[in-house]
Amino acid sequence: MGLMDILLIIIPSTLLWAAPLILTALGGIFSERSGVVNIGLEGLMVIGAFTAIVFNLSAVDTLGNMTPWVALLVAMAAGAVFSMLHAVASITFRADHTVSGVAINLLAVGVTLFLVKLIYDKGQTDIIQEGFSKIDIPVLSSIPVIGDLFFSNTYWTSYVAIIIAIIVWFVIYKTPFGLRLRSVGEHPMAADTMGINVTKMRYIGVILSGALGGLGGAVYAQSISSDFSHATISGQGFMALAAMIFGKWHPLGAMGAAIFFGFAQSLSIIGKSLPFLENIPNVYLLIAPYVLTILALTGFIGRADAPKASGTHYIKGSR
Repeated sequence: MGLMDILLIIIPSTLLWAAPLILTALGGIFSERSGVVNIGLEGLMVIGAFTAIVFNLSAVDTLGNMTPWVALLVAMAAGAVFSMLHAVASITFRADHTVSGVAINLLAVGVTLFLVKLIYDKGQTDIIQEGFSKIDIPVLSSIPVIGDLFFSNTYWTSYVAIIIAIIVWFVIYKTPFGLRLRSVGEHPMAADTMGINVTKMRYIGVILSGALGGLGGAVYAQSISSDFSHATISGQGFMALAAMIFGKWHPLGAMGAAIFFGFAQSLSIIGKSLPFLENIPNVYLLIAPYVLTILALTGFIGRADAPKASGTHYIKGSR
């Protein structure tokens, strides 16, 4: 097997697994840039995955091949609504952000599994018939070498995630909204003095994180798992959180980190197809993403500075 053959296996698989992590990490950035720590990304992905699969199964006869795309929008709405629980707890009632995030994770798993049992009378949903499948992107797939590596036998969702990462970078760093969002995460009292509604901006940041977390879960469920069960989302939300930190709370940095973690996850699937990994026991490939996540954080977390007011409560008029 030549280098080109190996890359043809690795690159599409990496981008497939990275897409949900990119989207969810971007959601985390919106929340933390506004000053609200959100470790509930795992729970938001669970809600998105559940909503997308249930909607897909229910609407496929009506919407046909448009079903997965509409399911993404429905999952975004569900994630946004669910994230408001975290916003109300951590912003309005000034609960500890970490405790609230843990509660979101536990609640999401409990509620979705209860509903799966209630709706389908078993521990998992049926398998969807209309999901995201491999495609050759028109025009771009015809480019010599690059087209074969990056735009053939790939998924639309991978490039949607990359485009959204670029849009999020532009919004956060090049627009007045992004400046206001970052200001309430760095120095809320100064932002308040300038007439910025700190509570409103933090609510918007958390709701956007819910929408993108739900989108990440929906992409994962409809392109990788094709159904929903207790094991559909198993650590991907925490990997997205790690990608956000590894990427230093920057959209493009988080995207790069998510691609790295996506590569680590894909090894557990494609490892046996690669000559230099075929003799490694599969259990080591399965734990590789989590080990690399720990190593990345222990190696770089000390050099990454979170927004200064992240995790702190702001009471108008107090010092």
